[in-house]
Amino acid sequence: MSDSIKAGRPEILSAHDLVKHYPDGDVQALRGLSIAVAQGESVAITGPSGCGKSTLLHVLGGLDRPSSGTVAYRGRSLQEIDIDQYRAREVGFVFQSFYLMPTLTALENVQIPMFESDTPRRSRPALAESLLAEVGLSHRRAHRPLQLSIGERQRVAIARALANSPSLLLADEPTGNLDSHSQDEIIRLLDRLKTERGLTLVIVTHSADVAQAADRRIRLKDGQVQES
Repeated sequence: MSDSIKAGRPEILSAHDLVKHYPDGDVQALRGLSIAVAQGESVAITGPSGCGKSTLLHVLGGLDRPSSGTVAYRGRSLQEIDIDQYRAREVGFVFQSFYLMPTLTALENVQIPMFESDTPRRSRPALAESLLAEVGLSHRRAHRPLQLSIGERQRVAIARALANSPSLLLADEPTGNLDSHSQDEIIRLLDRLKTERGLTLVIVTHSADVAQAADRRIRLKDGQVQES
């Protein structure tokens, strides 16, 4: 249990006794793993390659299902709620490779998650404009991904992840492709967004700097929590 939860902050996300087995490769990525995350907390998931970090993030975000064990959001098992609605409304995803549509402008890329929301079509451009302003990219709204720097692409991806006002932001190596200057910018941006929006952050990272900036660090080894 985290110190934040012990101090009385409500638990927003938890996993109990997670096991994830991939039969095709006979790989057990998670081995009875349990964690709890408090609302408004930032948690860095660290550990060597292949220890189960990304698998854990995907299971927490509802992108993958565990072989056994449970994930709960605000006390309710993901098996009891509409998983598509959970992913669309409660979770924002940020990935190392950005996954921006190359033929769309920054403004258009940010609007993509809004197609699954109740946001009226006529309101989407203005909302996307405000999100780009929030990450400092209003002046690049008409540019396509290949016209943007690597750091700018990641900021567009973060703005897109915020499009439906999620409560959780799950990031998989968000600075993995960035130089040290761009990494520092993304660290500061995520910290500011966490404070201003009341977001809960779970970040998979190999970066000591990213991990150090989090409220708490959880180190995995061989699909289990080694240290928290």
